[in-house]
Amino acid sequence: MTDPTSEEPAGQDAGSWEPPTEPSAASEPSAASAEAAVTEPIALEQADPAGAGLGWFLDHPPDSTADPGLPAAPPARTSDTSPLPVGAFAAPAYGAPAYGPPAYDTPGQPPPAGPAADPGRPSHGPRRGPGWWSVVGVAAVVAVLAGLVGGGLGAYLANSGRLGFGRTAYEAPTPTGGAVARPPDSIASIAASALPSVVTIQVTAGSGGDTGSGWVFDDQGHIVTNNHVVEAAAGGGKIVVQLSSGKKVDATIVGRDLSYDLAVLKVTGLTLRPLPIGRSADVAVGDGVIAVGAPLGLESTVTSGIISALNRPVSPGGASGQSFINAIQTDAAINPGNSGGPLLDMQGRVIGVNSAIARIPGADLSSQSGNIGVGFAIPSDQVDKTVEQLIRTGKAQHPVIGVYLDQTYSGEGVKIASGPVDGKPAVDPAGPAAAAGLQAGDVILSFEGRPMTTDDELVVAIRAKSVGDEVTLKVRRGTREFDVRMMLKAGSQ
Repeated sequence: MTDPTSEEPAGQDAGSWEPPTEPSAASEPSAASAEAAVTEPIALEQADPAGAGLGWFLDHPPDSTADPGLPAAPPARTSDTSPLPVGAFAAPAYGAPAYGPPAYDTPGQPPPAGPAADPGRPSHGPRRGPGWWSVVGVAAVVAVLAGLVGGGLGAYLANSGRLGFGRTAYEAPTPTGGAVARPPDSIASIAASALPSVVTIQVTAGSGGDTGSGWVFDDQGHIVTNNHVVEAAAGGGKIVVQLSSGKKVDATIVGRDLSYDLAVLKVTGLTLRPLPIGRSADVAVGDGVIAVGAPLGLESTVTSGIISALNRPVSPGGASGQSFINAIQTDAAINPGNSGGPLLDMQGRVIGVNSAIARIPGADLSSQSGNIGVGFAIPSDQVDKTVEQLIRTGKAQHPVIGVYLDQTYSGEGVKIASGPVDGKPAVDPAGPAAAAGLQAGDVILSFEGRPMTTDDELVVAIRAKSVGDEVTLKVRRGTREFDVRMMLKAGSQ
């Protein structure tokens, strides 16, 4: 494995201390449509076999050959109560048949008799009706009138934008109004306040495109999203930001970083309200959270859940390289297209950026591509720091310790390579590890008191710190264990 704190992602050629420049994404074709469709999720790879296949990037929903029109009517109701197969999506119950009570209280009995006839009323015998031809004539007139009225009403609704699916059929709620007159800490109230600050991002490059989410970072027009949402347009493409109102504006890339999977866009000519940012260091397992974004291109979608775990080492990767995320895990439903959208706490503050989802180990991309209750977000403390760097310089700083790791090692901890890697020393003579006295073949047992079990876990833990931070590592050399302290330095760009 490469230097865990270098710019070069794990799993790539470790032949140089100076990592190669990120490859241009312009040459990566996308098979999806440019307007709303997105490509397949990218499987996350883990060096640890127990965590292999932990997740996918979120901006790619499954291929679909379904009719984009209205869903088919549901089958007739039966007595079968078997559950749907795991992972199956139930079709929306549009036009579901209504079942009312029986016509009479006692099945099998004749209907009750009507009221008794008035004995004082003279009988005139049976009366002749208007005849079948009259009935047919009345029915024809009613049918013509119904057609005229129905057709006119349908045309009015269609022309007025009040009928149909997609943008003309929906607008995000606003923070005021009876429909959202809810307690300030309710999901409805938080969602109504946040939605105007959450955007849908449409990327076109070549003949394809991707769709993701983003949110307003400041009042200068900066939008935060994931790097993997916009990287296809980095070498030449178009990025369009769609607001919750439906307005679309062009955007440009200010800066992006593969390692942290973050990007900053810029839009002009708009007055946007930024979302407040909370401290991810203050959150706890069990806290309520709200995810906002455009899953499968469905803009202004809101879901909720809890924080399931903290400090999950997640390393999603694609053709362009690998990211390292010290992630917040949540069971809030997030799906392809949610990438880059905010994860909010119950005060409406951003505590994370949704980035990846888990998949069942061994499942291929064609059999599962949606939420299974395990999603991952980049913590807001990392987001705030990295986004400020991207806005200021267009690049992010990566803290390093300056070692190569032995990917073949399977014992306790993480082992520094025993000898040179591609002609380079296992411990950089100018790096923090060498200054602290670490040597080739040493085993790193813990980082800041946190046990290390995989190469990726160590990389993620280091990247979660800042340049200049002092950290403590527990090291084993032979049979002796000892602690070392070192100051992290910035890796080569």
